[in-house]
Amino acid sequence: MIPWRARSIEERNLLNPGFCSVLLWHSALGYTSERKVALPIELSFLVLPFVLHRETRESLPRNIKSSLPTWLAEQPIVRTRISERASALRPFTREALVFGGSHGLLSLSAEGVHANAEMKKRVTAGLKPTSDEVRACAKHAEFLGRWLEKAGDSETVMALLGVRP
Repeated sequence: MIPWRARSIEERNLLNPGFCSVLLWHSALGYTSERKVALPIELSFLVLPFVLHRETRESLPRNIKSSLPTWLAEQPIVRTRISERASALRPFTREALVFGGSHGLLSLSAEGVHANAEMKKRVTAGLKPTSDEVRACAKHAEFLGRWLEKAGDSETVMALLGVRP
């Protein structure tokens, strides 16, 4: 990774590990809320590509019962773009996982990514003074976790999106 001070201001603001780890936390929390299992580590690499891109985030279905294949058929550009963005954002996701783990927000295990539920008050308080868009990213990250849990196993989801671990 590029040293922090050498990064562009846009990268420092949008892709900072604190913000990205909060998005991963929300997604892991959403995933676990549907079934008491951790968010598979490979699916954590889909969170930033889905949530940080406004058009993709806003095109997500309103209901977790919507099928991923059907949604992809209605959003033909998304499949290609998600794969490209997942590749480009891989180092930022790794950095966010490490940051979140070292600050007690996330824990990583062989099962996947766990959101530390004890951090809920701190995360909520930290989001209050932020912009509507930041809060929308967090809300959609949690939805994405819930939706991905319903979409099938990791291999199926990754194959549908054209993403390879």
